[in-house]
Amino acid sequence: MEGTNLKEQLDGRRALFEKKAPLDIKKIYREGIEDVVESGVTRDAKQIGDLAPDFSLPNASGEMVSLSEYLERGPIVLLWYRGGWCPYCNITLSKYQEKLDEIKRNGGNLIAITPELPDNSITTKEKNRLQFEVLSDPKNKVGKKFGVVFKLTPEVAKNYQDNFDLEGYNGDSSHELPLAATYVIDSKHRIKYAFLDADYRNRAEPDEVIQNLVQLKS
Repeated sequence: MEGTNLKEQLDGRRALFEKKAPLDIKKIYREGIEDVVESGVTRDAKQIGDLAPDFSLPNASGEMVSLSEYLERGPIVLLWYRGGWCPYCNITLSKYQEKLDEIKRNGGNLIAITPELPDNSITTKEKNRLQFEVLSDPKNKVGKKFGVVFKLTPEVAKNYQDNFDLEGYNGDSSHELPLAATYVIDSKHRIKYAFLDADYRNRAEPDEVIQNLVQLKS
């Protein structure tokens, strides 16, 4: 699906879900998104102008990766994804991989963070042929520092558990997930761009992220 932007690809996936999903599942997911809106997490998360907390997390190979050390190379595009089980996440990761060279040409480096256990993040990285860092954030400890974590409704949590074993993916039973948040962070840890949306089907468009990297260079 090269040549189409990320929104078009995500909208295509959403249309497929709307066409095929049972009405009760649609209702559960719709109410789940409404619950995230009401939680205020998008308001309380780190915003443009805030300092990004430093962290160290293991990558898919088990090596520790530090935000502050990475920022010595230039600005960071920090992207959260829910897990390799999420089709919207896989579409997003693949699109960012497609745009990786352009991100690097404009001085940026890309890091993805997921609550998946490292073994599962390896699978996600290999499946999508990702050439950027994929970091595992067990129990969403770093996600909570950025304020992007929320708790699933019992109905959504049960559906996820029954369908693909969310607890097994993440290694805990908290039923917490991060927003599909995206930040651009400059070398001084200052957040220059923030994409925060309660609806996991909406994601930051890579071209918009790249434009923010261009502005940092000017």
